[in-house]
Amino acid sequence: MGMSEDREMMAHALELAARARDEGEVPVGAVVARDGEILGRGYNRSIALRDPSAHAEILALRDAAARAGNHRLPGAALYATLEPCVMCAGALLHARIAHLIFAARDPKYGAAGGALDLTDAPFVNHRCKVTAGVEEARARELLAEFFAERRG
Repeated sequence: MGMSEDREMMAHALELAARARDEGEVPVGAVVARDGEILGRGYNRSIALRDPSAHAEILALRDAAARAGNHRLPGAALYATLEPCVMCAGALLHARIAHLIFAARDPKYGAAGGALDLTDAPFVNHRCKVTAGVEEARARELLAEFFAERRG
């Protein structure tokens, strides 16, 4: 996918992040796409679902796998508004995601180059290409507004 397609897909993820924010969740959204088609969508719902695994990326992967009829998603890209955590990075590797594109880096918890890098670790059996910083300013703005309001 080209940069304009990456921005378009990230715009969908940002819409989902805004939905998470509106529901009182940390504003993170994710989409899984293959061949220009969105296969899966998700946004943070850990509080609403009372599920610590209900991160945007996990929900998008579940949605995509159900639509594809397969737990493996070769050739697919995952777009996330925030760098995935260890759990989400592990899940996208198990799903065989080919390309991870995210907006904002997470130096505390990010597992795609922020705090650590699982996407290119020598002990994993799948690697994926990583692109960081697509629509970063918009994603950071959503996060900053959310946490400023919370800390108010």
